[in-house]
Amino acid sequence: MPPKFDPTEIKTVYLRVVGGEVGATSSLAPKVGPLGLSPKKVGDDIAKATSDWKGLKITVKLIIQNRQATIEVCPSAASLIIKALKEPARDRKKVKHVKHKEYSFEMSICRQ
Repeated sequence: MPPKFDPTEIKTVYLRVVGGEVGATSSLAPKVGPLGLSPKKVGDDIAKATSDWKGLKITVKLIIQNRQATIEVCPSAASLIIKALKEPARDRKKVKHVKHKEYSFEMSICRQ
């Protein structure tokens, strides 16, 4: 017999997803299915929460309590740099081998 369901227990699941896109439910199902969540609904919630990060791979932290998932975005350094360069969103299925624009850091030197 399985253990009793504890509504106060908090589970944390980390996922690496493409921002702004609904992930495959077949990859979400083994992770969130045993916790009593619908993979389709979780995928839609992730797509809404990551709409600012369109086309970039980011890490998402799912905090699950009482069969309710809250989503936190944990971007990597690479995705933060690409976002800081203000590059346009791209369709990952159509556009390959993107050359990113160069960004030079200018240092101001104070002379007295």
